[in-house]
Amino acid sequence: MNIRNLIPLILVGVLLLLVFNMCGSYNTAVKKDEEVKKAWSQVENQYQRRADLIPNLVNTVKGYADFERSTLEAVVQARANATKVTINADNLTPENIQRFEQAQAGLSGALSRLLAVAESYPNLKANENFLDLQKQLEGTENRISVERRNFNTSVNEYNTFIRRFPTNLYAGIFGFSPRGYFQAAAGSENAPKVEF
Repeated sequence: MNIRNLIPLILVGVLLLLVFNMCGSYNTAVKKDEEVKKAWSQVENQYQRRADLIPNLVNTVKGYADFERSTLEAVVQARANATKVTINADNLTPENIQRFEQAQAGLSGALSRLLAVAESYPNLKANENFLDLQKQLEGTENRISVERRNFNTSVNEYNTFIRRFPTNLYAGIFGFSPRGYFQAAAGSENAPKVEF
């Protein structure tokens, strides 16, 4: 067989190999993209669970007439602000995630102030509903932390895959772009001061 006759077969073979590689990479990118979306929905589910607990907590606390009204109003307003900010799973850019996290941080701060002020009310601290809601909030905060970690893991796997050679050559053509991570809030590297 002449070498000139083999050249078209070699080119067809290389072309087929590239097409199969591209198809495999595309399908893997789709799978990893869907895993990121699934992880994001779990993050949203846990934040929604927290938002759903807050009205019950506020109503329980309202039963104590001398409780600081401004603290309750701050929690209600922070909850309203946090639930306004939503992100489409197809648009998980670092900027959008930061916006979402800032709204959630406002709610976390308001809840922390509410629970700190509640320490001054022995009857409230002894209330079964309040104690149950407080435990549920603590558990939800832990779940949020776990789901955020799972989300970041999914994003890392996805971003790594689409940036690796040769996938990076055609990932952008098919619309696969890097996703953003959850990051620590500004100032979280400093330990809080505890004074007695």
